[in-house]
Amino acid sequence: MTLKELKEIIDIVTSKESIEELEIEKSGVRLRIKRSLNHVSLSSTAADAAAPAVPAISAPPTLAQVSAESEELFYMKSPIVGTFYRASTPTSDPFVAVGDIVEKGTVVCIIEAMKLMNEIESEVAGEIVSILVENGQPVEYGENLFAIRPR
Repeated sequence: MTLKELKEIIDIVTSKESIEELEIEKSGVRLRIKRSLNHVSLSSTAADAAAPAVPAISAPPTLAQVSAESEELFYMKSPIVGTFYRASTPTSDPFVAVGDIVEKGTVVCIIEAMKLMNEIESEVAGEIVSILVENGQPVEYGENLFAIRPR
C-alpha cells in the first residue's frame, strides 16, 4: 500500500460521517480504521509477523499555546498520519526553531509513516511562532504542527 493510497483512504473516511469502520488487506498489509466520536484509530499488521498497533492518537493541541494577539497566523497541518521528528537524526540540529524565518518549500520536519521518512516543507514564507508538537509524538492527518506568521 503506497503512501498516496493511504492518504486517499484517510481522506475518504474522515470526510464521510457514515463510515465507522473500514478494513483493507493488500500486499500482506492489513489496515483497519475504526472511527468513534470523530477520532480515527489506525493499526496495521504484516502477513508474516504481527506488528504492534499504532498508539492512540491524541487530540490536537489547543490554540492557547499561541498568544491570543496572534490572530494572523498560518497553521501548518500534518499531511499524513505518522511520527513527528524535528531533525533528520537524534543528534542533528532541528530543521527549525521558534523565531526562525522560513521560505516556502523549506523543510521544517520529518513525519515517519510506514517506515518511510517524509520531509515536510513549509507552505508559506514567514516566522515560526510556535511548534505545536513534541519530537517523537504521533500525529494525525490535519493536526496542527506549526504556527507561522506569514510575511
